[in-house]
Amino acid sequence: MTSTINIPTQQNAVLDSAHVGNIEGAFGTIRLDDDAPRTKLSAKLRTLVAIVGPGLIVMVGDNDAGAFGTYTQAGQNYGTALLWTLLLLVPVLYVNQEMVLRLGAVTGVGHARLILERFGKFWGAFSVIDLFILNALTIITEFIGISLGLSYLGVPQIPGVIVAAVFIIAAVTTGSFRRFERLCMVLIFGSLILVPLAVMAQPSVGDIARGFLVPGLPAGADLSTVMLLIIGIVGTTVAPWQLFFQQSYVIDKRITPRFMNYQKADLWIGILIVVIGGTILMSVPAAVFAGTPLAGTFTDALGVAEGLGTYVGHIAGILFAIALIDASIIGAAAVGLSTSYALGDTLGLKHSLHRKVSEAKGFYATFAGILVVAAVIVIIPGSPLGLITVGVQVLAGVLLPSASVFLLLLCNDKEVLGPWVNRRGLNIFTSAVIAVLVILSLVLTASVIFPDITGPQIELILGIGAGVSLLVGVVFGIHRLRHPAPVDPDAVPRSERATWRMPPIALLKAPKLSTGRRLGLSVLRIYLLIAMILVVVRVIQLALGH
Repeated sequence: MTSTINIPTQQNAVLDSAHVGNIEGAFGTIRLDDDAPRTKLSAKLRTLVAIVGPGLIVMVGDNDAGAFGTYTQAGQNYGTALLWTLLLLVPVLYVNQEMVLRLGAVTGVGHARLILERFGKFWGAFSVIDLFILNALTIITEFIGISLGLSYLGVPQIPGVIVAAVFIIAAVTTGSFRRFERLCMVLIFGSLILVPLAVMAQPSVGDIARGFLVPGLPAGADLSTVMLLIIGIVGTTVAPWQLFFQQSYVIDKRITPRFMNYQKADLWIGILIVVIGGTILMSVPAAVFAGTPLAGTFTDALGVAEGLGTYVGHIAGILFAIALIDASIIGAAAVGLSTSYALGDTLGLKHSLHRKVSEAKGFYATFAGILVVAAVIVIIPGSPLGLITVGVQVLAGVLLPSASVFLLLLCNDKEVLGPWVNRRGLNIFTSAVIAVLVILSLVLTASVIFPDITGPQIELILGIGAGVSLLVGVVFGIHRLRHPAPVDPDAVPRSERATWRMPPIALLKAPKLSTGRRLGLSVLRIYLLIAMILVVVRVIQLALGH
């Protein structure tokens, strides 16, 4: 492994010297030596607009081509009946992303490198290799979204996709963090084009309210189909790349624990935009296609654009297509960067948007390479795009629980986070979320491997999973009551959190995993091995036409 980069500043764990310095946001600068208190509202607002970015970009990037397809499918086929899933995902989104932004600000080290250092080479290599494969497939789906949007606009797909790829690569390789973030803000502002689309479609406010406030499954719908769609909503809203991207982007923006509250506000703004976007993408097709031959006949995002053009007007179709292209571009940039950051962190390469291409060739070459390959695959006639979409769904389902497990373990590692470790309530909530994700992962994996799975079989998996999770929770709770964690005499007091940073990785004590955690990681490894083998078998079957 390449040695890490020396930092000529104070003792900390940062791996690239470009990650230390002034915060240069899209809308303002905060100097490294600026320690003035923010007492006035005007000062707090200036600080917020300088900090805003990581949470906003990762959340808007979440409403990508996959989200457009999943949310509009829910709306076209089931109306507003599944809007409640968006509200349920809000706390999950916040908790997951708050933990990674905390890890980024406190440690200065990316997610993949922390996994490698704290859990060994197997898990480090597994996290990077699988992230690379999943991200590559995801970027292909982003270019599929771009090609669908271009198709509706009447733009030739091959040159259009090539221009989009060149634009994204050029945006990332300017050698200026601020220029990249400003361009992202322009694209984020462009995503608001969904708002006038909603005004034109005029979905019922009452139906939207009922969809949010009355959880349930669509009446008369096939249970297995609906459950798989709900799992798809979860998978497209809570994706593994988000964890790796935001942690590294927080580091690259040079945000420290001192500005943690501003970063949390940035995250909440992003989550609000995600919910608004998801609501529009579900409610507009629900309102427009209700009572028409298109109701319940979702095909893809292009079909939605054509339907909007037919029943609302050509302008509505154009707005939807532009929003789809915009979202796909943001998604491709963010997902590609999460890959480059992870590889740079793991291999000890220079990996910062503050650096010019000549200073970080490996970082930018990885990003450009994965974008070019994805674009070429999309424009090659006869490419197995449907097979790739299936692969994205399965890999996301397999990887998400493991990513969440390591996130939880890292956020309870006192060597890594010191006074910033999770509190008990957050651990309980996150453990429950992981249990749900594991169960949904099992259902999703089983549904792709066994496409004829029935509603009762899905209910059986859900029931067994819930029972096992409850039993494990009770056993663990009893164990903790009988054997409470000892008080650490060397623990850093919470009053020192604002200035505490993780020491260099080489100075950290080796992690001590309990028997329960070792057993859990072993079970996780076995599950991933079996799941991946079954997935490979199923993909081969699909490729052969079986």
